[in-house]
Amino acid sequence: MSFVLTTALERSANWNLPQPLSAGVTSVLEHMREGCFQRSLCFIVAATSVASGLEVGYEHYKGSYSNPVMYTPVALSGALAGAGLAGVFSRVAARTILRWTSLATLADGLVGFFFHVRGVARKPGGWGLPVNNIVMGPPIFAPLLFATSAYLGLLASYLRREEDLHRPTVQLQSSVNSGKSDWRAELRAGRFQKHLSTVTVLWALFSGFEALYSHYKTNFRYKAQWTPVLLTPLLMAAGIGAVKSRRFANTALPAVSALALADGAAGFYYHARGIARRPGGLKKPMYNTLHGPPIFAPLLFAACGFLGLMASLLRREKR
Repeated sequence: MSFVLTTALERSANWNLPQPLSAGVTSVLEHMREGCFQRSLCFIVAATSVASGLEVGYEHYKGSYSNPVMYTPVALSGALAGAGLAGVFSRVAARTILRWTSLATLADGLVGFFFHVRGVARKPGGWGLPVNNIVMGPPIFAPLLFATSAYLGLLASYLRREEDLHRPTVQLQSSVNSGKSDWRAELRAGRFQKHLSTVTVLWALFSGFEALYSHYKTNFRYKAQWTPVLLTPLLMAAGIGAVKSRRFANTALPAVSALALADGAAGFYYHARGIARRPGGLKKPMYNTLHGPPIFAPLLFAACGFLGLMASLLRREKR
């Protein structure tokens, strides 16, 4: 019988934790496995949208908002945060407002990616000097990473509510069990492990590349700056393995994802400390945040770890 992470975690919680705590852990794992965590994911979307909106806001401020399109991700991050909060309280808002706002934000991320690629191409030498112009130009994959919250919002719009755990609809149950369900039914049933593992691979590539050239600018002054670069291929390999193998998805993927999540949290601390150590420190928060290390950038790498952990707790697609 194949090893299943959620089953092992439930068994461990029942053996090692007091009853109220073990019951809570078991309930969370069951909600994840069955795709009944819409409220929780909506809240995460709202929180991450605020962080990504602040990040893109001050990055575009450095560019003086020279192009009016630079205002769109700032506005959409606020709209997505509001839609996420609305989804926490309303099933209808989660399935309508959050879904369409997420789609608009995803589209904006693709448009931003085009403008960033064009910005690199327009620098002296263009793509003839790829290393120099990618390092000194606009962060090429940042718009795609900005869309992480939108992707989670789109997922959340198709999930079931926590209170639906013990009352699955007959239509959903029959369509999944028959093997003829479409991707929306599988999302609602919590069967999208391979899909989310694939997304983890892509997001790890984007985030790791961003960390590589961002830390390259400072010549890898601190040894800790190598950690996201070294973890990226491991996370990508674990994600690819998880697409091919259920055992890989329940062993290697959660282990490496947990390391990526912890590394992103540690990076956030180091970036915040770097800002505090600049001349003037916390007495000049705006200036030092603008010109210091990007404070929320490590959280984008942590988000890759979060995606991988979430994938490891889901069920696999029928197809």
